[in-house]
Amino acid sequence: MATVTADIKTLAQAPDFTRKPTACLVLADGQIFYGHGFGAEGLAVAELCFNTAMTGYQEIMTDPSYAGQIVTFTFPHIGNTGVNPEDDETADPIADGLVVRWDPTQPSNWRAAEPLHGWLARRGRIGIGGVDTRRLTRAIRHQGAPHVALQHSADGVFDIEGLTAKARDFAGLEGADLAKTVTCRQSYRWDQMRWAWPEGFLRFEGPGRKVVAVDYGAKRNILRCLASAGCDVTVVPATATSEDVLALSPEGLFLSNGPGDPAATGIYAVPMIREVLAQSDIPVFGICLGHQMLALALGAKTLKMNHGHHGANHPVKDHTTGKVEITSMNHGFAVDSQTLPKGVVETHVSLFDGSNCGIAMADRPVFSVQYHPEASPGPMDSTYLFDRFVAAMAARDAA
Repeated sequence: MATVTADIKTLAQAPDFTRKPTACLVLADGQIFYGHGFGAEGLAVAELCFNTAMTGYQEIMTDPSYAGQIVTFTFPHIGNTGVNPEDDETADPIADGLVVRWDPTQPSNWRAAEPLHGWLARRGRIGIGGVDTRRLTRAIRHQGAPHVALQHSADGVFDIEGLTAKARDFAGLEGADLAKTVTCRQSYRWDQMRWAWPEGFLRFEGPGRKVVAVDYGAKRNILRCLASAGCDVTVVPATATSEDVLALSPEGLFLSNGPGDPAATGIYAVPMIREVLAQSDIPVFGICLGHQMLALALGAKTLKMNHGHHGANHPVKDHTTGKVEITSMNHGFAVDSQTLPKGVVETHVSLFDGSNCGIAMADRPVFSVQYHPEASPGPMDSTYLFDRFVAAMAARDAA
């Protein structure tokens, strides 16, 4: 039996669906998808989600919010612009693997530093191409985000029964505190601002508003947006206490995005937020998991979604202005708006399914959104939220 090697030359050619499979995706319900492996060889067991973004696959793969997940891309041309160090949202890919329709080609972009398949191989992440991603996406939408096993083996030999068992044995994300696995280990200062032509990344020199950012899995571009808005940012670990936060004398508290079940992370994050709210009047701004942490701290509950929201084309209505914003999203849990307590208002809702996308305290500058206003990847309709946060800190000083 011939051995197929998924080298760069092979991957640069048009997909050949007559080739022997070198990768296999097995769902817990027994469905099997064969394809062509690229990136690292090995096995990954995780939850499977789909992302509808047409750009930004590198940012998606390095987004800490994807811990414990494999991403199916509905856009077929993934890898055609390569990868480069400037687009990493964290030091290494966090998603366990990716599933695509067409095998990645050699990149064609002036910013490309290396091809996607080489980057994945060097970073230990598995890819599978040649998969009917439309069929797979329909399965996820109808049945919910499945548990899967993904294997890339150059010899094309797969133990389907064993892979199915691994998928079925996967514990899932409910009850999983993954923020601790992706957070920083110690506090640090952040001064890099958003990329701008032609200078690239500039440094914020201050003076600025002192902000403590709690890292539940923070994306770099969120921190850049804070710096670009005029914030002097200190990042602290997810497990930071209220004493740790208040000892830095912040003018504002930021709660970052991150992975896993918010109820599990909330065991240690919620007491910290409640204590900061009780002991100070500083503005608070949360994004994604940070939004869910704030909601839990204020007395609401969260729930697991059927397949979540993952993409860069999600319409959200802002009840405070009546305007609709096109947003970037990445979450599998949501705040249950029916549980919001008195004094907490729903500010944003998804126009796809009506789920909660934002809250605010009625009498304090404390607010959060479920989506990603930093636009990495995605539209920039919502970047004004960073300015709103800074304006709230300035108003507090003026009061």
